Amino acid sequence: MPGVTRIPRPLLGALVGVTALLSAGSLATPAGAAPRSDTSTAVSAVSAGAQQQARDFWTTQRMREATPLDLVSVNGHFDGGLAPGKGPAATVAPSTPAAAAGKAVSGIGLLAFPNTGGQWSGGGAVVSTAGRVFFSYQGRTASCSGNAVTSANKSTVITAGHCVKLEGAWHTNWVFVPGYHDGQAPYGRWTASKTLSTPQWTASEDINYDVGAAVVAPLDGKLLTDVVGGQGLAFNTGYNQRMYSFGFPAAAPYDGEKFIYCSGTTNRDFLLSDDHGMNCNMTGGASGGPWFTQFNESTGTGLLSSVNSFKYNFLPNRMYGPYFGADAQNLYQTAQTS
Repeated sequence: MPGVTRIPRPLLGALVGVTALLSAGSLATPAGAAPRSDTSTAVSAVSAGAQQQARDFWTTQRMREATPLDLVSVNGHFDGGLAPGKGPAATVAPSTPAAAAGKAVSGIGLLAFPNTGGQWSGGGAVVSTAGRVFFSYQGRTASCSGNAVTSANKSTVITAGHCVKLEGAWHTNWVFVPGYHDGQAPYGRWTASKTLSTPQWTASEDINYDVGAAVVAPLDGKLLTDVVGGQGLAFNTGYNQRMYSFGFPAAAPYDGEKFIYCSGTTNRDFLLSDDHGMNCNMTGGASGGPWFTQFNESTGTGLLSSVNSFKYNFLPNRMYGPYFGADAQNLYQTAQTS
């Protein structure tokens, strides 16, 4: 393709949890301006039968055994001509129904900032809005992370693009388990009725647009964010932000059973992408977990502004997440109105 240089396979990154950050060595690649009508979000519909199959498939044992795809290599692309647009900033406020609001914690004091990886002990709404994502990929049971967000349909989950589609195929048996811990699904297993990704990820797995979403079906007659709450979102925030990252890393030294966070002031990637970068030692399985700006530790709420995406081999303790510009905003708009 004109203007695109394929990265040599030895430099490609492995997904950090199939679901994961391109970890283990990758060279990567931006976001856009205000929403445009000429970019079309890719959508995959899931039949009612397939939804039931997914719900039945994910037993406690299978959830515990799901592994990150951190050994799977993917085609990386770098387009030196692309850069995040300076579109207008946009925010969506969080929603906190009774089920989530009751989890707010006051007077806990600030946790360590910055933090390069530790179990979250602050409580708050994030404990119920964030969760593990499980799916089948090439015959494997795999895992990622994701987060419920405020949305018109009250059923939208934001994750990484490679957590919904990889190497040309949409994942199957896709479920979101908010509040996951130690093999438990305290709020149930929510099956995807649709999975979505940005057009750039769908077409060429461009790491700058590694953003995905799912619309989940009602469970027991209830909608997702009516049960667990929804975090707000922010687009075109700029760089050099104080941010918090969350996820369920499943590759050593983690095992996917604990809710882990990192925090710090981010910087724009100085190598081959236009992503945010943060010092963080989370591993495979953390992919798709939320990055928040304006995060309040006492309430566990913030504005979702990126997701865990990839790492370079030679920077194993630094994580990168895509810049949320026009295409991430288009993805969100399409998902929430589905």
